[in-house]
Amino acid sequence: MAYKISQFGPKGSWALITGASDGIGKEFALQIAARGYNLVLVSRTASKLDALSSEIKTAHPSLKIEIVAMDFAENRDSDYESLQRKIKDLDVSILVNNVGLSHAIPQNFVDTAERDMKNIITVNDIGTLRTTKLVVPGMITRKRGLILTMASIGGVMPTPLLATYSGSKAFLQAWGTALGAELAEHGILVQVVHSHLVASNMSKIRRTSLLVPSPKAFVRATLAKIGRSGGSQGVPFTMTPYWSHATFLYVISSTIGIWSAFTLGRNKKMHEDIRKRALRKAERERKKGQ
Repeated sequence: MAYKISQFGPKGSWALITGASDGIGKEFALQIAARGYNLVLVSRTASKLDALSSEIKTAHPSLKIEIVAMDFAENRDSDYESLQRKIKDLDVSILVNNVGLSHAIPQNFVDTAERDMKNIITVNDIGTLRTTKLVVPGMITRKRGLILTMASIGGVMPTPLLATYSGSKAFLQAWGTALGAELAEHGILVQVVHSHLVASNMSKIRRTSLLVPSPKAFVRATLAKIGRSGGSQGVPFTMTPYWSHATFLYVISSTIGIWSAFTLGRNKKMHEDIRKRALRKAERERKKGQ
């Protein structure tokens, strides 16, 4: 059974979306706004948030939009205090934990800079926890709410050359499942959302394909399947909404095994190839600039 987001808060209540200025986060903002929800848009770049706010207000003049520009990698108390003041009197019925950071290119863990490790964990995990902790008390008081947390198949399937990113998403899976069990009695639904590759700035893939949907297609599938656990192998409070991602995960987990030496080897080889292509591209661009 799938739920409509209106079951977790009426139109005119608020949705808070992190990482809202690009890709999947931007699409969540556009599609949730189209359903009649006011928005709190949180991301690093104020100019992008302003542009998105203008776009949404043009299409939906009656909606209210608040923007908060903050760099989650900085983990500043003042930013979270500002966000808390912004939502203090708002009925935030939907939280989309979308902010995320990966490695610039696939890289062996031993070669990963300490700053990159810290930023990935801080953005993906600490940022998600701190934002959720600001929003949940109001949801408990109102006895309703929806929390969508963007995880990754890379957190289910260990991913060599993206070890820190993979681990950060695995954390979100365990945390999100535990949180879902805690909040269910308060009428709050938590969904850990698994994706494979989506055409976006983070994936550095521009063209869509069978296994690589557009952000629009991915978000449409997610909002249509709230409450379902399809493709997630029965893990509570978890969903793999896009059909080809769900099929991929099901086939790998039920036949080869996500932790098998074969799967790890293939995953490693794929990301080694991605790294080589990225380095060749960087070298071509360097030569052009000379």
